[in-house]
Amino acid sequence: MFTPSYHDGVIKDLIDGIPESDFDVQLEGQVEIIGWLYQYYNEEPHNAVVNINGGTVKTNDIPAATQLFTTDWVVRYMVDNSLGKYYLERNAHSELGTHLEFLLPDSLEMVSDDLDVTQIKVIDNAMGSGHILVYAFDVLMKMYAEQGYSSREASSLILENNLFGLEIDKRAYQLAYFALMMKAREYNRRALTSNISPKVYVFEDTSNINDNYFESLPVSESNIQDLKYIVSLFHDSRTLGSIIQIDKPVKIGNLRTVLTNIPQDTSLDLNNTREITYQLLRLLDIVETMQNKYEAVITNPPYLNKMNKVLKEYVKTHYKDYSSDLFSVFIWHNINMTVANGYAAYMTPFVWMFIKSYENLRKSILNAKLISSLIQMEYSAFEEATVPINTFVLKNSSTSENGVYIKLSDFKGGMDVQKVKTLEAIENPDVDYLYRTNQANFKKIPGSPIAYWVSANLIHDFEVGTRMDKIVEPRQGLATADNNRFLRQWFEVSLNNIKFDAKSIDESISSNKKWFPYNKGGSYRKWYGNYDYVVNWENDGQAIKNFKFPNGKQRSVVRNPNYYFREAITWSAITSGVFSVRLMRSGFVFSNAGMAAFNDNHDTLLLLLSLMNSKVGNYILKSLNPTINLGVGDFSNMPVLLNRFPRNSVILTANKILIVTVKDWDSFETSWDFTQHPLLSQIDEHNRNWNITPILNHCNVPNLSQKIFLEVNYG
Repeated sequence: MFTPSYHDGVIKDLIDGIPESDFDVQLEGQVEIIGWLYQYYNEEPHNAVVNINGGTVKTNDIPAATQLFTTDWVVRYMVDNSLGKYYLERNAHSELGTHLEFLLPDSLEMVSDDLDVTQIKVIDNAMGSGHILVYAFDVLMKMYAEQGYSSREASSLILENNLFGLEIDKRAYQLAYFALMMKAREYNRRALTSNISPKVYVFEDTSNINDNYFESLPVSESNIQDLKYIVSLFHDSRTLGSIIQIDKPVKIGNLRTVLTNIPQDTSLDLNNTREITYQLLRLLDIVETMQNKYEAVITNPPYLNKMNKVLKEYVKTHYKDYSSDLFSVFIWHNINMTVANGYAAYMTPFVWMFIKSYENLRKSILNAKLISSLIQMEYSAFEEATVPINTFVLKNSSTSENGVYIKLSDFKGGMDVQKVKTLEAIENPDVDYLYRTNQANFKKIPGSPIAYWVSANLIHDFEVGTRMDKIVEPRQGLATADNNRFLRQWFEVSLNNIKFDAKSIDESISSNKKWFPYNKGGSYRKWYGNYDYVVNWENDGQAIKNFKFPNGKQRSVVRNPNYYFREAITWSAITSGVFSVRLMRSGFVFSNAGMAAFNDNHDTLLLLLSLMNSKVGNYILKSLNPTINLGVGDFSNMPVLLNRFPRNSVILTANKILIVTVKDWDSFETSWDFTQHPLLSQIDEHNRNWNITPILNHCNVPNLSQKIFLEVNYG
């Protein structure tokens, strides 16, 4: 507590520094303030957890690591296109659509015209501070009004019948409870004194409940077995939360009656029976909520791949095909919580759409569910997360409807710009960044990426083209586990101890050299270059192969050594912007960050080098995977139409380009093949006033400037 001052300090700043409109409930200000305040007070523990290098996230840290407030317009998109759309499909004459600002332009598949609004169930099973549920409350109020209910009656019925929430963080749960009660109070002055309360719940571990409790219960053996089953499921519920699978139906009503009728002895309670009974009654509410099916399941799920042992083992056991990240578990779990033709809405990282780790998830969705709509945001639009984001809605249906997709990748400037562009697409569906496509097309592309913007011609190329890995052999290379120990820039070691031109492993061993050229990937550069490093591969990498953990397990990973020292084309694992491929001449060990593709025919490598460095190659690769990480799998999936190559002219052009790029790389002393500074080659011979032969035949340490180079070597 502190003594407030109205002349300076936090209260004055709140009054003077924040616009009054931000506190206007009619402008949704208060709801956002609750969420942002919670995230603000979580910021320090969040950063402490997510910035840990390696290691798993402990149970108590999961809320701090995973709580991210969902931007208001994204909440509206998710609710409008799930709950709102479900209602509109069942109310042909409804005017609700005129109130749903973020309902995407799409034809409605009318189902019936007799939906009882009291039967619609909506859940956010990672609800945080309740932002999604609060907006869903507003949308439900419009539905109730349309069906003739008064505001007071509707506000109570919504809490009683329609809204549900689950959360592992007690503080967030309390905020959500508070926000919903205040929302009900907005429409019903007696809400706080009524018996109605929000059906939102917080998980509690049952590790404190042992057999002593059950031995004292005057109930049947079958009821005790059911209670023990529930207790075993929720032993680690603060870690597992909403993804707990209840494999057999539990008769909640019967167990609730049994627990309610247990005599409460007011004398000494050695087994803590009273408190545990209340805990089990709360748990039954959660079990009932998790056993329900919902018309709309809407959430911003936790993003977490550094799982602790309990969580990791559970996910591997129950969600093996979706275990790459906790958010992908939620994607599959939530769509299966919906009724037939119900909707599940999400805001998640967009990597699930493209990379191989989520291929099983994509295939499961494409085979059995429908991507109703999706908005892919600009790579760094959502500042609160360190990953690129999308928001999308799945329908629990395998119909062949076209989905609606909005691609905001080209619009920088944060979430406000993303909102404006989304509204523009809704207002004018003819904009060139709104797409309609059938998801069956995605299965025609290797890996089934959600590449909704690709043309019919490109999809045809995937069908008829030859996969890249049928022409070359893409491979990952060496991971030393300690680059500071085993790598050097080439000028840091004696040139006499570097073998630049080994053609095979045997030749590298017989050379008796310690250091060998190392392809480490590097920055953007096409055709040739990034030859900066050497690796200690003495005696066939003996030191690296013997580099082990204290338990004796090898630390380094020596992948594909039989490909070392062979000519190849290579690319960097991490890339931004335009993709770039280079020729890796023979003599190199290659790394896991400088992946390579091999073919013994030099001209074939030149053909593919030309393709991959073209605009067409870049476009296709970005269709397969628009993230900054490009792996062997993405490269392998590239389609090649060899019969369309003007082979001879392409090879001739590629050789000309290589001559230029090799000369460019070797024009600076950072290249080990450097011979002459580019400035010197532009001076007529009769005007030169330095010795023809430089003082140093090979500069082993790059000079820091052209002036120093000239003065030292040609003084």
